[in-house]
Amino acid sequence: MGAANVVPGVSGGTIALITGIYKEIIDALGSLTSKETWKVLFRGDFKGFWKDVHGTFLVWLAIGVVLSVLTLSKLMDYVLDNYPVQTWAFFFGLIVASAIIMFKGIRGWGVKDVLFVLFGVGLGLLLGHLTPTETPNTWPVFFLCGAIAVCTMILPGVSGSFVLVLLGKYDEIMEALANLDWPVLIVFGLGCVVGILLFSHFLHWLLARFEKETMLVLLGFVVGSLVKIWPWSNPEVQALPDPQYGAAALWALLGVVVVLGAEWIATRISARQSD
Repeated sequence: MGAANVVPGVSGGTIALITGIYKEIIDALGSLTSKETWKVLFRGDFKGFWKDVHGTFLVWLAIGVVLSVLTLSKLMDYVLDNYPVQTWAFFFGLIVASAIIMFKGIRGWGVKDVLFVLFGVGLGLLLGHLTPTETPNTWPVFFLCGAIAVCTMILPGVSGSFVLVLLGKYDEIMEALANLDWPVLIVFGLGCVVGILLFSHFLHWLLARFEKETMLVLLGFVVGSLVKIWPWSNPEVQALPDPQYGAAALWALLGVVVVLGAEWIATRISARQSD
C-alpha cells in the first residue's frame, strides 16, 4: 500500500482490496472514532480496547506503509524519470488485474448495479482529467493536503499521490520524504491522521449500510483510473522518441501476474484461517 501511494494514479486502497484486508482497515479505523471503543479504554480494559481497534494489525500495517514510503520514494522518482513506459505499464497491469478480481467478487448483477459502476467510472474519468493547480507552501496548506490526500489513499481506484499532484504538492512532499524534511512531514502527517480518522468513520458507516453499492462505485473508480495510468497518456512518455510497446506489454503482464499471485496467496491464507 505504501509503495502504491507513492505513485500518482495508483491507489493503495486497491492493493488493500485485492489482498483481502480492506474491510478490516475500515473497521479498525472506524473503531478508533467510536465512543464505545474509548469507553472500554477509560474503564481500564486495555486488552479489550486493543482488540476492538485491531491494534496489532494496525501497528504492522502502519510500519509497512511508513517504511515503504520512506524507502521507495527515491526509487519511484528514479524509475519514473528513467523508465516511465515500463513503470506506468507495470501499474496499468496491476490496476487491470485488480479490476478483474473486483468484478469477480460482485454477485447478483442487475441494471442498478451497472449504473453504480458507470457512475464510478464517470467520477474516475473526471478525476483523471482534472488540471493540477498551485497552492502556497504554508503549514495550513500542508496540513489540509494531508487530510485530503489520505482520504483518497484508502479508496480503491483513487490515488492520494494524484490528488497531491492536483493540489500542487506532490513534488514538495516527495522531496520532503527524500530529504527527511521533518517539519513538513510532521505537519503533513498530522493532517493525514485527522483526515483518515474522520473519513474512515464515514466510510465505515457507508459500508455498513450500503456495502454493495459503495463497492460498485469504487469498482467504477478503479476502471476509470485506468485513463490516468495508461502509459502513453503521460507527458514524459509522449516526449520519448521510442514508444517501447514491447517493453510496456511485458511489464503490464508482470503487473497482472503480481496481482493474481497476491490474490492467490490471500485466498490460501484465508482458507487456512477458516480451517
